[in-house]
Amino acid sequence: MSTVAVARKDFLDVRRAKIVWFVGVLYALFMTLLVFVEQSTDSAPSVLDALWNLTAAGAMIIPLIALVTAYLAIAGERESGSIKYVLSIPNSRRDVVLGKFVTRTAVVSASIVVAFVVGILLAILWYPDPQLDIFGQMAALTILYALTYVAVAIGISASTASRSRAMGASIAFFFVTNVLSLFGPLQLAIDYLANDLLGLEISVNQIVFLQSLISPTTAYVNSTGLVFPDGFNTIPMELPWFLQGETMLVILVAWLVVPLALGLWRFERADLG
Repeated sequence: MSTVAVARKDFLDVRRAKIVWFVGVLYALFMTLLVFVEQSTDSAPSVLDALWNLTAAGAMIIPLIALVTAYLAIAGERESGSIKYVLSIPNSRRDVVLGKFVTRTAVVSASIVVAFVVGILLAILWYPDPQLDIFGQMAALTILYALTYVAVAIGISASTASRSRAMGASIAFFFVTNVLSLFGPLQLAIDYLANDLLGLEISVNQIVFLQSLISPTTAYVNSTGLVFPDGFNTIPMELPWFLQGETMLVILVAWLVVPLALGLWRFERADLG
């Protein structure tokens, strides 16, 4: 077998997981709700406002879709012992990790694409200027964001030998990089550590950059400056180079590659006996 064969078999398993489809449908419902609310409450509805609100909601929901879809991809089979069968066909351990990543990537991406297709159709129906190019750019950016959490989940799953450990590590990662990031404590913690304890006297912008390195969610939110115009809503008119959208894209790509590589490295050295 190969990476593609592993992915094909894994897709047959993951498509039966109802929780995966539930969270995907939930995101599509949020898309529908936010597009509807904007056009029904504003005399001059703007797609940009609807997508801005969707960014805030998606920043929380998208990681849940990704983590729920992928965190048991390998750890579940290691705990049940079925991983030995998969590797005996034969497949390399790299085939397993990459095959699982391909499958979970396809499922998560499909749920996001469906949600954005629904949003585009409703925007064409309800808005005087649906701005389809903005929808397309936000869809691509959101898929990249989702895949960072898929990579993290696969990396965690490949590094752990049980469902409980994979779940615990995924919840902890989500709490630190998403909940604490979105609601402020992560930024306050970085400020306290860097300025109060270490006396570095770094600026707010530098703190936000450090937060973006720690949190894919922060990098995603900051990268939306590539889509929305300068000065829109809370987007500053000018930003230093290290907070520009292009820099945030580099960080997101790093979050896509590094956890997957580390998970593969751990899995190749794991004792599956």
